[in-house]
Amino acid sequence: MLKTSKALEGKHIDYVTNVCKKVILPVGPLVSEASQIDEDSSEILKWLSTKNKYSTLYISFGSEYFLSKEEIKEIAKGLELCGVNFIWVIRFPIGETVNIEEALPRIFFERVKERGNILEGWAPQANILAHESTGGFMSHCGWSSINESVYFGVPIIGMPMRGDQFINVKMLGETGVCVEVVRNENEVFNGEEIAKAMNKVIAENFNGEKFRRRARELSEEMKIEEEQAIDETAEQLWRLCLNNK
Repeated sequence: MLKTSKALEGKHIDYVTNVCKKVILPVGPLVSEASQIDEDSSEILKWLSTKNKYSTLYISFGSEYFLSKEEIKEIAKGLELCGVNFIWVIRFPIGETVNIEEALPRIFFERVKERGNILEGWAPQANILAHESTGGFMSHCGWSSINESVYFGVPIIGMPMRGDQFINVKMLGETGVCVEVVRNENEVFNGEEIAKAMNKVIAENFNGEKFRRRARELSEEMKIEEEQAIDETAEQLWRLCLNNK
């Protein structure tokens, strides 16, 4: 059983099934719907509601990866060059005394104060992705994050950092819902390339709509499959139980 859907990677599921001679059951994305949230979290959604449709980029790199100072600097540079609205969630390792104000120069806050909202530690991700003002998700391409983004019909700007994230971003590119940020000759990200990727997904009307349309198509397919996938998995488990009494 795998947390995935045929809409997202059907041909890969079929391939592995044939090669391994084992049935692979996609159980769906297992994404929680946007929910009621507390007053503090609602402030970010109120802010998001003041922005135009599809105009805002959500940036988060999951709960297990912590951006280096250089990576934070280059993302900030990309945001300045691109000029999009954004919500950026930054996390620091437990025990570190650094905070957002120390990680980013004061001049950056002054330049983006009307169009940017920077949060430390946590944000109501499902609610943000489900909001109509959200037009893209800059992500490390961890599996849960990309399932959630596609489920809500939001295209992805991919900045893979380790492990399966490099495979995930290639697969997403093939499906037409992701732009991968190009690394430089030293295999690191720079602000110019980050801005280019942001522009393709958020700022360029033609390309942006193309990615959003494809993401919406996949979202609809995933949601149609969702209940059927759970029912089929339950049926297969029941058969296993009966066969192994």
